Amino acid sequence: MSAKKIITVFGATGAQGGGVARAILQDSTSEFSVRAVTRDPFSEKAKALIAQGAAVVTADIDDPESMKQALDGAYGAYFVTFFWAHFSPEKEYEEAKGMAEAAQAAGLKHAIWSTLEDTRKWVPLDDDRMPTLQGKYKVPHFDAKGEADHFFTELGVPTTFLRASFYWDNFIHFGMGPKKGPDGKLYLTLPIGDKKMAGIASEDIGKCAYGIFKRGEELVGKTIGIAGEQLSGQEMAKAFSKALGQEVHYNSVSPETYRGFGFPGAEDLGNMFQFYRDFDQLCNSVRDVAFSKELNPELKSFDEWLAENAGRIPLE
Repeated sequence: MSAKKIITVFGATGAQGGGVARAILQDSTSEFSVRAVTRDPFSEKAKALIAQGAAVVTADIDDPESMKQALDGAYGAYFVTFFWAHFSPEKEYEEAKGMAEAAQAAGLKHAIWSTLEDTRKWVPLDDDRMPTLQGKYKVPHFDAKGEADHFFTELGVPTTFLRASFYWDNFIHFGMGPKKGPDGKLYLTLPIGDKKMAGIASEDIGKCAYGIFKRGEELVGKTIGIAGEQLSGQEMAKAFSKALGQEVHYNSVSPETYRGFGFPGAEDLGNMFQFYRDFDQLCNSVRDVAFSKELNPELKSFDEWLAENAGRIPLE
């Protein structure tokens, strides 16, 4: 039997990278093997990947030499950055540059770069509908990723540009789920008006990425947006009501109000939701639920995700 093609997965102990690694490892017939990159090979998540059959290597996306070593002999790689660890778009931009350069040096046959829209193409910096943040961004955690796409293209790296959607897991981990108001009722607070927003289970991002690797060359050079479902705030509140067994009301606030909530990243997220609201057709047309299902036949709807996770959502 010929040796399996190595996929180097950056961020392998995070939500996206972990999902990619598990999707490949759970398929006993896969033509790929996993080389999982982490800064801490002794973490519980790294040990779990080893137990599932991954080769775990230590590398840091801020250290170009270690990245090159992690890619040595690999067929492909999954590249992802994590803005929320440092809140610096400039750092993300430099990390993407380093990834593209390492990918080129390694001669990869297929890279997936987890990117997002550079919102400044639609909302220029002098457009005061949305405040400019950190001096030169509208949605910092989107813009630098989108701006960095050119590194992969210009260096001739065979790349699929993957655009994920809003993680439903944010309702568990980032306090975005329904909360009790002063009247004791549960409210889902989002600044998207009556527009539909694409969302996805974070585990499904990895499974869709695996589907892209399996398609290979036909998706190189393409931008692929993925989503489990596109739902309005009202529809999400209705799904929450059903899953939680108590009524959840949709509290539609303005992006201005949301930006003023004061938690770390509130302005960035307020602008993100405004972009999803004001450019809903643009965002949703890229994030194709039907094609996501082709890539990942196990793709979950919001109801299916809630059936498994509603009990994990803090309601206080």
